[in-house]
Order: sequence, then structure tokens, then C-alpha cells
Amino acid sequence: MTRSSPARGDMRVKSLRTAIGAGAVIGMLAVCSAGVVARQARSVWDGVYTAEQALRGAPLYQQSCAECHGPEMSGGEMSPGLVGGEFVWNWNGLSVGDLFERLRVSMPQGEPGSVSRQEKADILAFLLEANDFPVGDTELADRTAMLRGITFLVQEP
Repeated sequence: MTRSSPARGDMRVKSLRTAIGAGAVIGMLAVCSAGVVARQARSVWDGVYTAEQALRGAPLYQQSCAECHGPEMSGGEMSPGLVGGEFVWNWNGLSVGDLFERLRVSMPQGEPGSVSRQEKADILAFLLEANDFPVGDTELADRTAMLRGITFLVQEP
């Protein structure tokens, strides 16, 4: 049976203390980081468009979307409504970026390039307003990647 020297035992204790301390610091950083991410999460309830932007989107909607989706956004023979329960529940939990991307690549049907990105963002702002989501101080972006950080939620968190 061999015994460790006192110096060697002290080193093991110090190493153990260092490892425990490092683990505690890493754990605290993880908790703090999760809190920052949670605070940064945004939803449609955070006022992600402006009233002016929605106002610009109204005539654009009538010009480019109303023929299929109806002047009151209630839908048509072959197109879904864009207001009310069925619409909002279909998008619940997805991102505003997902919705914008759908508009960007496929609307208006047969001519998606006829409406600019900025005009589509304005139409989307009009759509959010029509579904009673609150206005804010910052315009809705016209880039999908920027809009992916905004969650479409039916109910206010």
C-alpha cells in the first residue's frame, strides 16, 4: 500500500476545487445566456410594424391581393382568408419570416416578381393590423432572415 505525499494530496484537492469552480461558472453563464435569449425573443404582440407601414400596405393589398383573397381579406373560391381564426391558427408558432417568405416567393400567384420586397413587407404589416396585432415604432423588415426572429403567436404571451 502506498500513500500519497501531502503535497500530492493538496494538488488533487486544488484541481478538484478548480474543476468545481469552472463548472459553476459555466453553469451560471448558461443560465444567464438562456435568460438573454428569452428576453430577446419577439412575437407579433411586440409591435413589429408601424401604423404608417400598414397604411401603405392597404392599397397595395387591394391592387395585388384582393382579386384572389377578397377585398375584405375573407378569401375567395380558391384562396384562403387572411384574417380570423383559421388563418392565424395556421401560422401559430411559425415565424413572421416564414409568412413573409411565402408572400415573397409565391404572391401574387403567377406574378410574384411584380411586387417588391418592401411592398410585400407593407402588405404583411397591413395583414398584421387586420388581425388586430399591435403597432409599434419600427417598420417590419423586408428581409426573411430578420423576420425569422419574430414568432407568429395567436395569443398574447
